[in-house]
Amino acid sequence: MSTRQSPLHPARRRAVQALAATGAATLLLVGCGSSGSSGKGSSADQGSPSATTAAGGAADAAGGKRTVKDATGTAVEIPAEPKRIVTLTQEDLDAVLALGLKPAGITNGQGLNEPPAYLKDKVQGVPVVGNLLQPVMDKVIAAKPDLILAGDMQDQQVLKQLREITPATLVTMAPTDDWKLSFRGIGNAVNKLDQANKVIADYDAKAAKAGGELGENKGKAVSIVRWNPTGPSWMEKKQFASGVALDMGLTRPQAQDKDGNAHTPALSLEKINEIDGDWLFLSTLTDDGRAALKDVQSKPAYQELNAVKTNHTVTVDGSVWSTRGGPLAADAVIGDISKALGAK
Repeated sequence: MSTRQSPLHPARRRAVQALAATGAATLLLVGCGSSGSSGKGSSADQGSPSATTAAGGAADAAGGKRTVKDATGTAVEIPAEPKRIVTLTQEDLDAVLALGLKPAGITNGQGLNEPPAYLKDKVQGVPVVGNLLQPVMDKVIAAKPDLILAGDMQDQQVLKQLREITPATLVTMAPTDDWKLSFRGIGNAVNKLDQANKVIADYDAKAAKAGGELGENKGKAVSIVRWNPTGPSWMEKKQFASGVALDMGLTRPQAQDKDGNAHTPALSLEKINEIDGDWLFLSTLTDDGRAALKDVQSKPAYQELNAVKTNHTVTVDGSVWSTRGGPLAADAVIGDISKALGAK
């Protein structure tokens, strides 16, 4: 299993519960509607959450600075137009790329020793500065960042070291944030909030259109499962890929019709019926997870699942489906669902 302290992991939710009430909405609190934001849009104009213009929010014309609050509520001074952005999670990377920016440094994907496959072609030649949320400080320094997007980093010692490299280091997401909220916050941080809002509007339209083209599979119940070395975990409704499916007008099986943005503990074979549905989307993140899935596929309990008997199981990329997500990952999920369920 991945070593990332994923928002999908129960231990992580407990560790960061104190931050749950703040979230990436705070990234939109300061500087996004000020006269110093280069006319690139007010979140108040766009209907984004909790938008205000606060004292100190205007950019310093001489220094080219803006002030935003990160996902912990900390006010951070950042460049008005950052040029060398280092991303420490694939969600930050996804967001930056979706906004047409090329980062100066990135980390490997969740559970991977390389960038996520769905983004790999877009980051060729970009230096890798460490693993997910585990930056190597010498490599970060070599990237010469003027803005570090630190994802949901909770290690205060690491944050302190990053802020010594550049004070413009932002925690960009909190436990209860969905990907759209985090993406808007990142859009504001890089002074592209209008563009971020357009990306989301385009996504919403694409998801609705794709869902309407599923023919007899419109509205079907889709089970979204990550197979761990210890067994399967199904994703709650507000987890990233689950949200994309719902945006397409699909539903979740009754056993999985639960709010939340995490996953269940690994299920035993006795409870494997909880992962059943009209369609079953299966992902893994590690070689051990893949081996466990292969092993269970020969067992009667798995073979008795309705989705298995009707040949409605689909294997998908865990580095896309089992993460917090972003616009490019959301596009990939829409593509996967459309390919599997679309009218033939």
